[in-house]
Formats: sequence, C-alpha cells, structure tokens
Amino acid sequence: MSEPFRVSVPDEALDDLRVRLAHARWPNEIAGAGWAYGTDLAYLRDLVGYWRDGFDWRAREAVLNSFDQFTTSVDGQRIHFVHQRSALPDAMPLLLVHGWPGSVVEFLDAIPLLTGPPDSADAFHVVAPSLPGYAFSGPTWEPGWHPRRMAAAFAGLMASLGYDRFGVQGGDWGSIVVANVADLAPDHVAGLHVNFLSAPRPAGQRTASLPAEEQARIEEMRAWQQNEAGYSAIQGTKPQTVGYALEDSPVGLAGWIVEKFRAWSDCGGHVERSFTRDQLLTNVSVYWFTATATSSARLYFEMRRAGAAAVPQAPVTVPTGVANYPGEVTKVPRAWAERRYNITHWVDMPRGGHFAAMEVPELFVDDVRTFFRTVR
Repeated sequence: MSEPFRVSVPDEALDDLRVRLAHARWPNEIAGAGWAYGTDLAYLRDLVGYWRDGFDWRAREAVLNSFDQFTTSVDGQRIHFVHQRSALPDAMPLLLVHGWPGSVVEFLDAIPLLTGPPDSADAFHVVAPSLPGYAFSGPTWEPGWHPRRMAAAFAGLMASLGYDRFGVQGGDWGSIVVANVADLAPDHVAGLHVNFLSAPRPAGQRTASLPAEEQARIEEMRAWQQNEAGYSAIQGTKPQTVGYALEDSPVGLAGWIVEKFRAWSDCGGHVERSFTRDQLLTNVSVYWFTATATSSARLYFEMRRAGAAAVPQAPVTVPTGVANYPGEVTKVPRAWAERRYNITHWVDMPRGGHFAAMEVPELFVDDVRTFFRTVR
C-alpha cells in the first residue's frame, strides 16, 4: 500500500546545518594543488559559503514537491518513489533508477520531458524510486540489500502499480539494478536502456583483437580503476568507518560527493560547467537531511559480498539500448556487451557524462525516446 509523501525538512535541521557549516574545521592544502589530491580547498570553501548563506533549500524542496511522490514497504524496506503520470493515458510506464552519489534529484529536469513530449507517441509514465538505503527511502537496517534484491523489490513495485509491461532505464548502480529487473521479469520488461554498462571481458578474448577505439576504451578503464576507484574500495570494505565522517560533517559530505560530480562529468575540470550550484547542493542536502551517506555506501559492501549472485544470472534477452557519454567513467567494448545483452541500440553521445539526465537532460531524453520507439 502506497502513501503520499512530501519532503518537509524541519527548521531545526536547517539551523543545525548552518551552524555546522559556519564552524567547519578545514584541512591544510599544498599550495597550488588544485584537485590533484582530491577536492580543491578554495572551491569547496566557496561552495560551502554559498550553501550556508545563499542556497535556498525551501525553494528546492518546493521543486521536489511539485512531483507526485509516495512511500511503500517492499520486502520489509521503506521505498520512496516519484510516480509522475503523463497526461496521455496510453503512455509507456518507465522505471527510472539512479545510482551513487546521485538521487532522484538527477531526474528533476528530465521527468517533465519524459511525461510531456512534443509527440504524444513518446510519452512515459515515470516511476523513479530512491534506492533502498538512499535519500527518502531512508537507511537500510539489515544486510543483503544488493542490486538483485533491489531489482526484485522494484519489479514488485511496478506490479503493485498495475504496470504489466514497462521499460527500464538506469545509470551507475541503477543500470545494474534495471538489468536485473530485465533478467528477473523478461516477460514484463519491454526494453532496457542504460547510460552506464558493466560487462566482463569474455573468456579468452585478447585486447589486441579489438578495434583500436575499443582498445583505447579498455586502457581508459584501467587508468580509471588505478587512479579514481579508491572511494569504491573504501565503501566496499569499511562503509561504516567512512560513514562517521560523512554523517557528522556536511563539509566532508560535500567534498566526498562533489568531487565525483566533477570527475565523472563532461565538464573539462570545471564542475559548474555541467551543473549549477543549486543542483549540486540539492543532491548533497538530500543525503545530509536523510542521514543516508552510510547506508548508501553500504551498497558497495553488499555488492562485494554477494558477488555473482547480485548480477543477471544469464544473458539478458530483452532489447537493450546503450548510450555512451564521453564523460562516463567506463565504456565497455560493444563486443563484451553483446555477450551479455541483446544490444539493439548503441550510440556514442556528443556531450555529457555519468549523471547524464542531470547534465544533459535534453540529449538524455531524446535518446531514451529514440530507443523505446523500437519496443513500444
């Protein structure tokens, strides 16, 4: 049974945040380091100053509350979700799933484009849940909430809403979750669209046998794993330890999250070329006010522990569309993807990165429309 939900942060929580921001204790920094060692001190000081004195949470809260939101319980876990129906009754239901360190905030600009397109044939009823342990779904309270368990919960959610046939779309963890939905419920999933794809190297395949462009992608992935994946190792092994810092310090939380928006976007090293300050701080504030930094990080631990049990158990047979954005952290070769997915749509996008729906919502929505036209 679903209940209507509205975001309502108490004034006391806003006051507490301002006090913490005003009394932040800042680390030292090597002169001229910039972003080389992690989040740049000067940038974060400036952003935090705006968060404290200029950012209007109530205005952003009103934007969130302009969407129809609900909570329900599935498999013993509270699930929050946006359920924005199109005015067009024959619209296709679409399950839209975020990842870390994102939230449903990623989709605020994309949802109206999906529900109210210029061509009525492209309309969607959008269901955008918060992952268990994330944001308004609240923290998880027991082990085992890995992507496949989340997928089973979301397949159940779609059934409870009366959607027998629907599309699924995801990025980051969301892509792994919706791939599992497609594997668990192939008779109900019309098509799978992702803007982040994970697929293992086929056994026995040599990198040298791939086209030069795909060899370059593999080298980029290797470099990323070596230089950029420390957060994953920490959250995948000791999420509780880092959680003490993230839950207690809004400055620490902002530094942890905003660095990823810079590194994983198509911003040329300047994060505010891709996102506004209000977008960045709305997303960080959602994590802060819901106290879900620790529980969201636990997903990495649960994935490591579950291993192969947390991913599709066989090649995904439903039609699959892949959008490769230039700023994405990993882009697997198509040859690898085709071993695990029924690829019917594969496109290299001109702009955008890991948080595509937030960074380039028009391009994101256009490609989602293009793919789902083939399976409606």
